Parts: sequence; C-alpha cells; structure tokens
Amino acid sequence: MLLTISGLPGSGTTTVSRILSQNHGLEMISAGEVFRSLAKEYGMTLAEFGELAESDDSIDLQIDERQKEMARTRDNIILEGRLAGHMATRALKVWIKAPVEVRVRRIVTRECGSFEQKLEETREREASESIRYKGIYSIDIGDLSVYDLVIDSMKWDQFQVADIISCAIERFSEQ
Repeated sequence: MLLTISGLPGSGTTTVSRILSQNHGLEMISAGEVFRSLAKEYGMTLAEFGELAESDDSIDLQIDERQKEMARTRDNIILEGRLAGHMATRALKVWIKAPVEVRVRRIVTRECGSFEQKLEETREREASESIRYKGIYSIDIGDLSVYDLVIDSMKWDQFQVADIISCAIERFSEQ
C-alpha cells in the first residue's frame, strides 16, 4: 500500500496521516515536517525559509527526490506533503482541503500567534510555494486532477476524514 496525503497548510494532512498510520500500520513520511525542521536548522521562520527556497531550488528538489525514491522502493507507507501526489505514480492519492480561514485558525492553535499574523504568513507561504512548484516542476498546485479523492476537512473532523480515506484504502487494496 502506498498512500499520498496532500493539502495546503492547516488542512489537516499531518493529523490525518498520523491517524491512518496508526490504524493501518503504515509508516508516515512527512515533507512538511522535513521542511519545518530544515527551517529551524537554518534558524529561519517558515516564511524566511520559503523565500530562501524560492532562490535555491535544491531545497525543494532534495525533499521531493527523497519522496520519489521512497515511493519507488518501499511499500506500506504514507507520503504526506504538498506535492506527494505528484511524486508517486502507483499510489492512492488524496487531497485534503479547507477554506483559508479555517486552516489559519488551526495553524494559530498549533503554533500560537495572532490570526492576522498567521493569515499573512500563510498567504505568503502559499504564494511562495506556488511560484516554486510552477518554476521547478511546472505544477499548478490548484489543479487537483491528479488526485483520486478530494475531501473538505471543514465538513468532517480528523477522525471522520481518516474513516473516509480508510474506506478508499480498502477498495484500493482490493484492486
């Protein structure tokens, strides 16, 4: 089983991936956590590190190449990250979405700070990522046609989203 979980910041991809990892015995590999840890190693905020990544393609390429290699060589994993669905060809590909206001409230809860500050940072981060993905890979992050399943996490909590994906996993595994 190879599963990709993608979505914009605050959509719930990491939380849902952790639930699915536990429920299905799948190893989780998170591009977002790698990106956040690299930003921390560089002593930068996510926005600052995103700006650096805009001028240094090697950051995105390194993270994405790791995911591609894992997708090619390993089974029983969840690749969680914005481009994971584009990095794996033989996977069940899921995109989790939610309105920006909902996502920013979640980010404020997770990281603290004001709603206005996190909204600005989120918009800057998403704009930066969109530019990078278009420039490096010619990927339009808003084009969801690559995904097998798109779920709105504003309508269901993390456990319900995981249940919906679990149904898809069962059907996908039967094929």
